Amino acid sequence: MLTEFEKIGKKAIDALKNTSGAEELEQFRIKFLAKKGQITQMLSQLGKMPPEQRKQAGQLANKIKSQITDAFEYAKKSLASTTKKTDKLIDVTLPGQRIEAGRPHVITQTINELLEIFARMGFGIAYGPEVEDEQHNFISLNIPTEHPARDPADNFYIDENTLLRTQTSTIQIRVMENTAPPIRVVAPGRVYRPDTVDATHMYMFYQIEALVVDENISMIDMKSTIDQFIHAFFGPEIKWQLRPSFFPFTEPSAEVDLLWTDKDGKSEWMEVGGCGMVDPNVFDAVGIDKEKYTGWAFGFGIERLAMRKYGITDIRLLFENDLRFLNQF
Repeated sequence: MLTEFEKIGKKAIDALKNTSGAEELEQFRIKFLAKKGQITQMLSQLGKMPPEQRKQAGQLANKIKSQITDAFEYAKKSLASTTKKTDKLIDVTLPGQRIEAGRPHVITQTINELLEIFARMGFGIAYGPEVEDEQHNFISLNIPTEHPARDPADNFYIDENTLLRTQTSTIQIRVMENTAPPIRVVAPGRVYRPDTVDATHMYMFYQIEALVVDENISMIDMKSTIDQFIHAFFGPEIKWQLRPSFFPFTEPSAEVDLLWTDKDGKSEWMEVGGCGMVDPNVFDAVGIDKEKYTGWAFGFGIERLAMRKYGITDIRLLFENDLRFLNQF
């Protein structure tokens, strides 16, 4: 009987050596290790042996079973490892895989183009913090305490004196506080207002501000600069207008409107920003001599400029990160 056990063990090992592939390996398991397999049948013979042989036979049978089971598990792991490596092999004769490189977002593209235009017109670039204090966001901009713009419901306040800036005009204040005239800068950045989201409004959006302070600056200088900028950005055929308005930090003030034509050919005026001559009270707040210097400022919504230029009808598309939309730019 012991000799038969050894023959079964040798037969199983030899069979495993000649096994290749998952299907043959499964057939080996059924033949030798399953409930009706030869190893199981070998162990069932132990109870029929004389007591004096049973111990030695049991030790041999368990040893054979252990060896065959270990060899089977090793073969199975080797097969899985080989299959995994084979899956990762690269056929060097095939064409290379194209690397999908990223690209600047349409808003970033618009900002870069705007800054390049203003740089050609002699403007420097200034930046400022997005978390501001009331002094720079309201007080120095001639916005009194009782003004509706300071209502907590219309601002993202962090504490009583700190909020997310509502306009890039705060950068103008910081520039005038630290720079003596003449001043000629643009300031791009994000601003925050709790507006109701719709096709033309978001609670976070981008602005670009321009500020010029020097002697003998007039509205004519501002209008000619806006005209040059608009035609450089949109082309010579674009129509625009100034519409009288009011802002606490400029006097006189105006809105800048562009003629918007949708895909159906319908035209209407779209407000893209405000402008005006710097209010003398603002010069007082930053320590600039209002008797000697005058200045103008304007602020445009960057999303609205991009919408007008690229025919985008809904501002929300700019923030939804839909690649089908973004890949157009």
